[in-house]
Amino acid sequence: MNKPLNKYEEGQVLLVNKELRWTSFDAVRKLRNTMRIKKVGHAGTLDPLATGLLIICTGKFTKRINEFMAQEKEYTGTITLGATTPTYDLESEPRDFKAIGHLSTDEIRAATAQFTGTIQQLPPAHSAIKKDGKRLYELARAGKEVVLEPRTVAISEFELTRIEGAEVDFRVVCSTGTYIRSLANDFGAALGVGGYLSALCRTRIGAFTLDQSKTVGEWEEEIRLELAKEKEH
Repeated sequence: MNKPLNKYEEGQVLLVNKELRWTSFDAVRKLRNTMRIKKVGHAGTLDPLATGLLIICTGKFTKRINEFMAQEKEYTGTITLGATTPTYDLESEPRDFKAIGHLSTDEIRAATAQFTGTIQQLPPAHSAIKKDGKRLYELARAGKEVVLEPRTVAISEFELTRIEGAEVDFRVVCSTGTYIRSLANDFGAALGVGGYLSALCRTRIGAFTLDQSKTVGEWEEEIRLELAKEKEH
């Protein structure tokens, strides 16, 4: 007689608040080990330096990963103006420093207009996109020149919530496939001073919001309790 499936093998959607410096796969691996099942995957990578909402699907619900990945996303974060980095974020050191004192708040706000609507965006050279079977960041780290293809993305909202010195806080609502690192780099270029992403948090995927999520530690505790309960029955 086949052993009945537990709830995680049957399929669950776990809303995880990913911590800083964790990879998305770190979160998957930790929860997979706790559940002791093979079928666990995430619906859309968050970079190690980004925090926020990560959808993890288990069991039969892994079939829904593409459906969740296709949904609209919302982010908040900070762009630092006056320098660039090779990775477009703080994974690499800032360089090409430029003065920003001549920029007015109105000029900075006005630059958002060219990045709303349907736009063409180049992904970062240091990204997980594959070209000829290799991930772009592997080619970039090996010093190989990477010719990037622009992709069409949709940004429905790009709102600046704070401008203080070189730091610009923002909120963005966008389609799947949008690189917020590229947006930060392009925004700085449009202002003529350069810019890079210095903080990022994903706050929504479709109808799922960050305030509905739990940390990996909280999920681990809940999963252990659930599995212990199921064993008793």
